[in-house]
Amino acid sequence: MEHRPAREFDFELPVGYMDDDGRVHRLATLRKMTGHEEALLADRKLRHNGGMLVTELLASCLRQLVSSADRNYLLLQLRKITFGNELETTYVCPVCGETSHALQDLDELPVRNVNGGGPPKIAVELEDGWEDKDGEIYTTMVFRLPIGTDEEKIASIIRDNPSRGMNALLARCMLALGDMPSHRREALGTKVIGDLTMGDRARIEKTFRREMPDVDLTQEIEYAHCGHSFQTSLDLTSFFSLQ
Repeated sequence: MEHRPAREFDFELPVGYMDDDGRVHRLATLRKMTGHEEALLADRKLRHNGGMLVTELLASCLRQLVSSADRNYLLLQLRKITFGNELETTYVCPVCGETSHALQDLDELPVRNVNGGGPPKIAVELEDGWEDKDGEIYTTMVFRLPIGTDEEKIASIIRDNPSRGMNALLARCMLALGDMPSHRREALGTKVIGDLTMGDRARIEKTFRREMPDVDLTQEIEYAHCGHSFQTSLDLTSFFSLQ
């Protein structure tokens, strides 16, 4: 019997998604990218909206498209089954300007999984908090995980101003601000996030990095020329190309 090479692969999602009946689904099936996806990657309109580009890629290659927080994980698997595990990366030292090249094994990237249940909520305890016009201070924020729709909506904002884009993303994902009624919190929009001290904003970012189930793209890069080492994010410049 003739051997047929595999074109579809099953993966267990780090987070998964919950359907209307409360059942959590963790299995996804991806197929390898084809010329259709190459055309999507070359589409100028999509390249101006990274969130929409990711949505289109996954819609094309997933057996079933779901509103899930697992998009980075699915993109990683899509890259691996199409082009393989090795990724050539380039980093530039911010101190001396030295360029460092490395070959990243994508299988070695750690993946944080949810331990049971559906998508988790992320609670952040603020030090300075947010003060309303009556002088009441709120020190607890609760967020849901971002999904594809969020990325698409903020794409143009984050392209023009990354800080304001992050404000918009966090505002969309905020589920609670202390005991403030939801209608009042939602009416404030991005004001709450924008008013926070830089220390509290850093606490939110740190909590997300620590608790968010996802692929950990953090890299520790050492530069031989100057001896400095820096923590940065994985270079994804050539993520969807064959080295």
